[in-house]
Amino acid sequence: MKEILMEETNTYEQIMTVAKELIQNYGYNGFSYADIAARVGIRKATIHYHFPNKSYLAKSTVARYRENFRQKLRHIERQTNDPYHQIEMYVQMYHNVLEESNNICMCGMLAAEFTTLPKDVSQEVQEFFLENEEWLANVIKSLKKLEIADIDRLDKRSEQNDAWLLLSGLEGAMLLARTHEGLPRFCSIVQRLLKALGLATPKHR
Repeated sequence: MKEILMEETNTYEQIMTVAKELIQNYGYNGFSYADIAARVGIRKATIHYHFPNKSYLAKSTVARYRENFRQKLRHIERQTNDPYHQIEMYVQMYHNVLEESNNICMCGMLAAEFTTLPKDVSQEVQEFFLENEEWLANVIKSLKKLEIADIDRLDKRSEQNDAWLLLSGLEGAMLLARTHEGLPRFCSIVQRLLKALGLATPKHR
């Protein structure tokens, strides 16, 4: 019985892992259960056993993606209290996705299809961005308190706006990098973005 439960758990996780990869490459509307079945090596009926419909699969996949992201944010907080370094590590997460697989943020891809997504999926995507904006806003607020911060430039906008601009810029940079030059394009855009927002570390200004 224990082996059966472990096998079912592994299949459940494999299905979501493949769904994530397919969404990152083709979006919600660009894949089917047949695509997943072929990659995992299972029957479509097995997918329906774990995920009765596509919207439930996508919702579950985004929820897992959000939880993985939250774990990474907690890891950043454990690693350093320096808000400049926290922002660097946050940007590095996006950099790593491009470097490792030339993919973009799954929620960024889904945002492009937002108006055609099932409501429960679109809500998960919204929550992902809201969580990240809130986290970034708190980091930027901490950064403003540092004596070395560029106060004049930062105080012209709210922390929430800066967080929104940074997150939007990262998502857009991933898209542009995917179409031309890859990582060099991404790094160039992000460096300029951080400088413009006054969020670059003092040594990189």
